[in-house]
Amino acid sequence: MPNLDLPILIVDDAKFSSAVIQRTLKNAGYRNIRTTSSAPAGLKLLEQQPVSLLIADWLMPDMDGLELTDRVRQLDEQRDHYTYIILLTARDGTDALVEAFDRGVDDFVYKADMSKQLLPRVFAADRLVDRHNSLLATNQLLRLNVQRLSDRDLIDSDTSLPNHRYALTRLHQALESTEARGGATGYLVLAIRNWQGLSTRYSERAMQELAAGIGRRLADLIRPMDALCRTAPDQFTLVSWFTDPGQCTTGTFRRLHEGVNHKAFKTAAGFISVEAAMALCVVDHSDSSHTDPQSVQGAAAQALLSARDTHTFTSTRPLHNGKERAGNSL
Repeated sequence: MPNLDLPILIVDDAKFSSAVIQRTLKNAGYRNIRTTSSAPAGLKLLEQQPVSLLIADWLMPDMDGLELTDRVRQLDEQRDHYTYIILLTARDGTDALVEAFDRGVDDFVYKADMSKQLLPRVFAADRLVDRHNSLLATNQLLRLNVQRLSDRDLIDSDTSLPNHRYALTRLHQALESTEARGGATGYLVLAIRNWQGLSTRYSERAMQELAAGIGRRLADLIRPMDALCRTAPDQFTLVSWFTDPGQCTTGTFRRLHEGVNHKAFKTAAGFISVEAAMALCVVDHSDSSHTDPQSVQGAAAQALLSARDTHTFTSTRPLHNGKERAGNSL
């Protein structure tokens, strides 16, 4: 049995054919039908509320059916949704149809035979899109389960880097080394200032690729003994220990700031540029005996707020009695 509540959008600049389609669907019992006469207006409706079936004319002013298909597939990717697309056409050339299939069109209805072809095509779309979106929903649940398991574990699922739990463990170990052997612990936090804006612009897949790319580039810029972790969606953390406290400075880590800010990252959505802010909390032997990991993380978090506002790479010292010792900025 067809799903008579199937969300359907008709995009056709020809009022007569749009009315014929709408009347045919209503006579078949479909209830959730929206119409518009232009592709840009159709996109606005889809941004407000997705549909399961889009029926659009191939040839329209401003934006044709293939351009509309491209934009709809981008919306689908962002929402983890699938829209079944049927184009209305008077064309019968094989090359044109092959191009349309390659662009993401699912099916066609020939205008000359629309009265016979429309409903069988809609019934088929009804079955297929329901299965497709059910699979997408199942995959989303699987990803959420993987994310929950990753959070309990020590690995970030997008980058395969250690997560915040491991960062805390390594920070504790570095502080113990500083207290016992001298030297200095460096706790560096790098935040992507424009992550939220990028997340609204690009798909989940593109953002996963971006995170993995940032992780790979940072890993190439650090020492083998340093611990690089992804501690939040927009945040990477580096835990280091130096035998010489004079090496634990912003100058030592400047290459990370430049490496992330000055070169874009390649993803399936194209090259994406990011804006990184960095803060370094330094703990030397004089601090280590009365410094715990939480005070280091708190100082770094406060310094990062300043770094975000000033676009600088800020250095600080641990929090003691709610106050941090002054550092420097570059």
